[in-house]
Amino acid sequence: MKMLGAALVSLCAITGAEAQTPDRLRALAETEIGSVSPALEAYTRRDLLGEVWKRPGLSRRDRSVVTIAALIAKGQSGELPRYLSLALDNGVEPSEISEIITHLAFYSSWGNGMAAVTAARAVFAERSVSADRLPPAEPQLLPLDAKAEASREERVQADVGAVSPGLVRDTSELLFKDLWLRPGLSPRDRSLITVTSLIANGQVAQMGFHLARAMDNGLTREQAAEVISHLAFYAGWPNAFSAVPIAKTVFEARKR
Repeated sequence: MKMLGAALVSLCAITGAEAQTPDRLRALAETEIGSVSPALEAYTRRDLLGEVWKRPGLSRRDRSVVTIAALIAKGQSGELPRYLSLALDNGVEPSEISEIITHLAFYSSWGNGMAAVTAARAVFAERSVSADRLPPAEPQLLPLDAKAEASREERVQADVGAVSPGLVRDTSELLFKDLWLRPGLSPRDRSLITVTSLIANGQVAQMGFHLARAMDNGLTREQAAEVISHLAFYAGWPNAFSAVPIAKTVFEARKR
């Protein structure tokens, strides 16, 4: 945890990337994509940037959060700098980006987290993001819901304890009693990027728990539905469709 935090503090040390506004993304679509695939350029310009990003079901800020989370989770660091710049333009704070990277190191792999650090360095340097705008390695944590955590621990111990007691311990101590309580990202947004990571990587077995938690943390049904629709473009149609039955079960359970 401290190693990744130190790497994030060093984001300001390297110069590089150019800010990417929505208009610049469209220009890139025309020049970079169009020279190889005119059809893909048209879909990108007309449908993805021209329609999906303008839908009212999610704010542009939330779409940026979902998109950078999907790119990190899938290890697609080549596209990450331009979308990090767009996220900053859309109101995502540097401290929140730092926390997103840290969180997803646990949920999509340490390697993906480190790759995201590398991709973000130039963007932060270009925007003159100083280290004092990043969250500390060891902040004052948010209060723990002891009753809910005890219930979660009991379920995980019953399911996993006999196979991997170390996984049970680290899940409790590092994730739910530490990472999830860091104040640099709201509980809703932590849930949002966790659900995004699970969908992006086709790991829907754990999606039900985390989608229900996301809705407990303030994500609406309309927003959850739009996350899946948005991720069809950034994680692929099969992964989006695989998420639908899980979402349907969660939505129906919450009607009761």
